[in-house]
Amino acid sequence: MVTAADPGETRTSVWLVARPTPPGRRRTEAPSGLDRERITAATVRLLDAEGLARFSMRRLAAGLGVTAMSLYWYVDTKHDLLELALDRALGDLSLGDLSLGDLSLREPALPAGSGAPTETGWPGGLKCLAREYRRVLADHPWVAPLSAAYPNIGPHARAFDAALQRLMDATGLVGATRTGAHLAVRQFLHGCGGAVRRTPEGDFCLALDVLIAGIEAQATA
Repeated sequence: MVTAADPGETRTSVWLVARPTPPGRRRTEAPSGLDRERITAATVRLLDAEGLARFSMRRLAAGLGVTAMSLYWYVDTKHDLLELALDRALGDLSLGDLSLGDLSLREPALPAGSGAPTETGWPGGLKCLAREYRRVLADHPWVAPLSAAYPNIGPHARAFDAALQRLMDATGLVGATRTGAHLAVRQFLHGCGGAVRRTPEGDFCLALDVLIAGIEAQATA
């Protein structure tokens, strides 16, 4: 099981530490053909293919055709690399109009003649965001446990958090009620992680509708 640090180990998030070239080493001595971006992308592919339990620096290095020690030119620990891979996977989130200032948020267009209305505003935006997050968890099953193990403060995670904050701002809720609604959404999204492949999408959407209805009721109270 992955934990944020091994027993007795204190570590700082890879996103909070500037990593200088180790003393006595020159950049020209670094293994050719490697960089942090390539290593991170290979980590995501390996995690997708074999899962978190089978991941190791040795297996990653073998896939890249280098020695395991070569990887440590670019990351200090396996934990650092897993943090990088976590944020790389969250980069698959399609935030779309969620980043726009006018909150012109809507769900994907429905087939012509369906008769079902397209939701706009924060409810439609929240549905889009939740479904996108569910898709990423389904595509990358290892994201859920890593999100629980690490601070999850990379640039893509922060973009997701900013989109969610904007949607919560648009509800009009304030104070403790807004805080509670935000917490409920966060717990719903993260809670669906472990069961995303076992829960039918229809059940997920129904639960999401109930959550949104509760927030709407608080917003109009």
